[in-house]
Amino acid sequence: MYILAMAVFFLFFAVSNAPAPVTTPREDPLVGFYYGLEVEGIISAFFSEVSGIGSENEVAESKVVNEKGVQIILKIPGRLKWTDVTLKRGITANKHLWNWRKMVENGNIKEARKNFTIIMYDQTLTPVAQWDFKNGWPSKIEAPAAGSTEGAFESITIVHEYMVRSK
Repeated sequence: MYILAMAVFFLFFAVSNAPAPVTTPREDPLVGFYYGLEVEGIISAFFSEVSGIGSENEVAESKVVNEKGVQIILKIPGRLKWTDVTLKRGITANKHLWNWRKMVENGNIKEARKNFTIIMYDQTLTPVAQWDFKNGWPSKIEAPAAGSTEGAFESITIVHEYMVRSK
């Protein structure tokens, strides 16, 4: 009798704690995607790899005494920092990015500051995400590494003053 009662208890417990069925539509992560760089409304290049889209805050620590008289350290958001964006692609004959970087090298910072957008496309080249940036300029550009057997990839790093995910 005891074993039967325990079995009924465990069966009831298992059924009552079963997770609710999922009712939201399933959205699988993208498998293949590409990125387009649009500078002041004109698509400048397509990339296979992008990193650094985001922001972060410095963490400021503040020593305080709580209501019980115990010293504690509160962690609060400090200064906001926009992370640098790095884009990589197979090298092409298009020198638009190199010319943009040359503006900075020549000291034409005011002219080099441009609003830009990064658009993420799925396998069918449908835009699925978009990030808009303000006052960006290329801080670094690199040609492909010599002797690479994995393909000739160039990269550009762009700094900026603001970004938002608009799509």
